[in-house]
Amino acid sequence: MTTVLFVDDQPLILDGLRRMLRPMADQWDMEFLDGGEKALAYLAAHPCDVVVTDMRMPRMNGAQLLKEVMRRYPDTIRIILSGQSECETILQSIGCTHQFLTKPCSAKVLIDTLKRSCALRNQLQVPALKRLTSQVSSLPSVPAVYHEVISEIYSSTGSVARLKEIIAGDVAMTAKVLQLVNSSFFGLPRRVVNASEAVSLLGLETIKALVLSVGVFSQIENPQVPGYSLQAMTEHCLSVATLAKIIAQCEHCDKRFADDAFLAGMLHDIGLLVLVSNLPAQYIDVMAAATAKQIPLHEAEQEILGATHADVGAYLLGLWGLPQSILEAIAFHHTPRKSPLTTFSVLTAVHVADVLDHKHRPRIPGAADAEIDQLYLDGLDLGDRHEVWRETCFPRVTETLAHD
Repeated sequence: MTTVLFVDDQPLILDGLRRMLRPMADQWDMEFLDGGEKALAYLAAHPCDVVVTDMRMPRMNGAQLLKEVMRRYPDTIRIILSGQSECETILQSIGCTHQFLTKPCSAKVLIDTLKRSCALRNQLQVPALKRLTSQVSSLPSVPAVYHEVISEIYSSTGSVARLKEIIAGDVAMTAKVLQLVNSSFFGLPRRVVNASEAVSLLGLETIKALVLSVGVFSQIENPQVPGYSLQAMTEHCLSVATLAKIIAQCEHCDKRFADDAFLAGMLHDIGLLVLVSNLPAQYIDVMAAATAKQIPLHEAEQEILGATHADVGAYLLGLWGLPQSILEAIAFHHTPRKSPLTTFSVLTAVHVADVLDHKHRPRIPGAADAEIDQLYLDGLDLGDRHEVWRETCFPRVTETLAHD
């Protein structure tokens, strides 16, 4: 049974949550406590799957509580449910919080959020990878891009327009600004899936705080994994994003679908970034196995680590609350037949785009590249479309990337 701990210093709020969530009593084991210290004492004897806390509490606020939960119980899902919405408060808690919800929160929103988070928790079956991924608060960016952001922030002529261009071209920064701007604290009527729009909504001062004060953007030199290049991965992700968007446009999809395809393409290898940055020694073994056995990288990951970068990426971004269509595209971009989707989707566009780009830039010399899943396309009645996409994409992607 899923165990959920609710923490709030106001007894009336806790009573309201008890009443609201009574229908879930047969599925969730729930505890309601009125302070951070009591929560930590309870967790010491009763580890929980999820902690949901208010932000403003005496002695220990929600951010302080979740930082301790993250340190002591790294695989616990951490959610803030608060009526406090000052930007400073959000920034204080973003490094240790998976999702943010605002009071008043409807029963449906709260229940759906918890159900989805718990389903994700059960999806990644390797405890060590689950703990690792749940602890990720910042992601590494290409050093040159990080320095560009710093330079723009400190420049007397720094502008949001230029920051949008820089951040939209970086995998890690794209993921983090979308996590923040889509938090319920901002109260937006729709979900933002475009990094440039997210930067505009956050504004120059918030981006400055993210970089300089909170540290959710970081720079990293290439990890000590021979054959891996952070710059090359970034270029691949940007190319896949562009290809996926063009494929969606070829199928006459609307703008929102095309934007989702671009974002999923941009983020499809974010799990690789997590694994290489945090487990370099194990990833050297993965790359060696892929080369020695001439198998695709994701198959070697499954053999050595027990999960793939696709699993890790979907799990992380699911914890951060990204849309389901993006998560499905990331989770199944190498194995689309495992998806329940039966029509052309964002997954289709990203799967094909990823394979097409790797045909032009092999990932590891000696390792096998993933192939188009022809049976999957045949099942969608799209068996003859990937040649059309290939012939359409590359003249346009070359033009688009050159223009950008």
